[in-house]
Amino acid sequence: MSSRRIDEFWRDVRARVDGLPEAVPEAWPFGATPEHADELLGLVLLGKKTGTASSLWDYEAAGDPVPQVGEYSIILDGVGEPRAVIETTAIALVPFDEVDAVHAHSEGEGDQTLDYWRASHERYWRNHSENERGFEFDMPIICERFRLIDPVPSPA
Repeated sequence: MSSRRIDEFWRDVRARVDGLPEAVPEAWPFGATPEHADELLGLVLLGKKTGTASSLWDYEAAGDPVPQVGEYSIILDGVGEPRAVIETTAIALVPFDEVDAVHAHSEGEGDQTLDYWRASHERYWRNHSENERGFEFDMPIICERFRLIDPVPSPA
């Protein structure tokens, strides 16, 4: 995806949504594959996914800053097209084995239970970790909550 296309997308969103900053936020997809990115984006667009979880170790290995409350992100689809804007509303850093059912439900995946969340996320980090430590039951997880800014969510 070209930065020009992302810049144009942000300009268009700013024209529709009052109060957004001029600076273009970071653009990224959910998941580790194009199919996973599209699936998770679909949950966001439906209003079912309002949370995500990331390995702090992956952020550290990549040298990326940890998300902060009030930050905006442009969410890309599986082919790298900008499709949505979210705003981070809450951040909690907790060990994997202490992520709670409320957060698991906010991620909108599977049957939205904590058991599903733990199994799917353990599998994800065992297969796709960006750090040498991989997965551990006490690894630090960034539990992020967000709200969809654009496209404007339709009333449920």
